[in-house]
Amino acid sequence: MAGPDEFDQFRPPEEPRRRRRGGRGGKRRRGEELMVPEVEIERPDSFDSYYGTPIVKFPPWEWPIAGYLFLGGLAGGSSLLGAGAQLTGNAELARNARLTAFGAASVGSAFLVADLGRPERLLNMFRVFKLSSPMNVGAWILGGFSGLAAIPAAREIDELTGRRLPLPGAVRDLLAFAATPAGLGAGLLGSPLAAYTAVLLGDTSVPAWQGARNYLAPLFVSSASCAAGGAGLVTTSSRNSSPARALAVAGAVGDVTAMHALKDGVGDVMREAFETGKAGKHLRAAEALVVGGGVLAALAGRRRVAGTVAGAALMAGSCLTRFGIMAAGKQSVADPKYVVEPQRERLARRVAAGEVGDSITTAN
Repeated sequence: MAGPDEFDQFRPPEEPRRRRRGGRGGKRRRGEELMVPEVEIERPDSFDSYYGTPIVKFPPWEWPIAGYLFLGGLAGGSSLLGAGAQLTGNAELARNARLTAFGAASVGSAFLVADLGRPERLLNMFRVFKLSSPMNVGAWILGGFSGLAAIPAAREIDELTGRRLPLPGAVRDLLAFAATPAGLGAGLLGSPLAAYTAVLLGDTSVPAWQGARNYLAPLFVSSASCAAGGAGLVTTSSRNSSPARALAVAGAVGDVTAMHALKDGVGDVMREAFETGKAGKHLRAAEALVVGGGVLAALAGRRRVAGTVAGAALMAGSCLTRFGIMAAGKQSVADPKYVVEPQRERLARRVAAGEVGDSITTAN
C-alpha cells in the first residue's frame, strides 16, 4: 500500500498541506487535509481562487482580435462616411472612404482568421444563422459588409488605374451599375459592424466587459467615428474633407464622454480594471490622443498638415481604446475580486429589494 509521501507528486507545489473537510457539517477527521483554502474571516475583503487559477476563464483571444475590433470600427465608420459623400457628390471623399472601408475589412478579416487558426473555422460560422449568438450574427454582418464593400472598391481601383484591370467589358459595366447601391448597402451595415463587437464582448463572462456591457456600444461607435473621420482627414484633400472633419470631432466628443460614463457606471471596484496596469496606460494614452486630435481637427480648417496630424492621432487613439478594453478584460479575469465583489453587491441589492424567492438568494 502506498504511503502518504508517494502522493505528493499530485499536490500543487505551492499549496501547503491542509486538513480536508470530512463528514457532515464540515467536520474534519484527524489527519485529513483541506483541498480548498479556508476563508480568512479576519480579512473578509481578501479573495483567493482554487490553487491560484482564475475563477473565470478568459476567451482564447490574442492581439489580432484587438486589431480586428479597431479595423472593424474603421471599416464601418468609413463606409458610412463614404455613403454620405456619395449622396452629396463628394467624389474624392467617397472614393477614399470606400477604399479605406474595404481595406480595413480585408485586413481585419485576415486578423480574425489568424486568431481562429484556419480559414474554414470562419466559413463554418455561415452554416447557420442564430440571432441569440452575437458571434454568429457578427460573422454574417462581416460577410455581407465585405461583399458589398468590395464592389465599389473594385470600381474605384479600376478607375484609378485608368481601367486597366483585366476585366471583361460586361463585368466593368456591371461594376459601374452596382457600385452605387452596393456602397449604400455597405453604409447601412457600417454601424452594425462597428457596434456588434461591443455586444459580443458584453455577452461574455469576463467581469470587466460584463460590467460595462451597457456602455461598450456607444464607446465603440464613437471610437469608430474617430477612426473613420481621422482616415478621411489623412487621405482626402482639405478642400473635400469637411465631412470627415465633422465626423472626427463628433466622434472625439462621443468617445471621451462614453469612456467617462463607462468608468462611472461600472463602480469603484471594476473601475480599477480600466484605470490600472496595461489597460490604464492604453486608455489614458487613447484619451490624450483623441482629445488632442479632436481639438486639432476642429482648429485645422483647410491646413492639410494639421488635418493629417489630427487624423493620425485620432486613428491611433481609436486603436489604443480597443487594446485598452481588451487588456481591462484580461486584468479583471486575473484578480478574483472583480468576480466576487460585484456578485456580493448584486446579491445585497436583491436582498434589500426583497427578491429572496429564487435558489441563490436567502434572507436572514
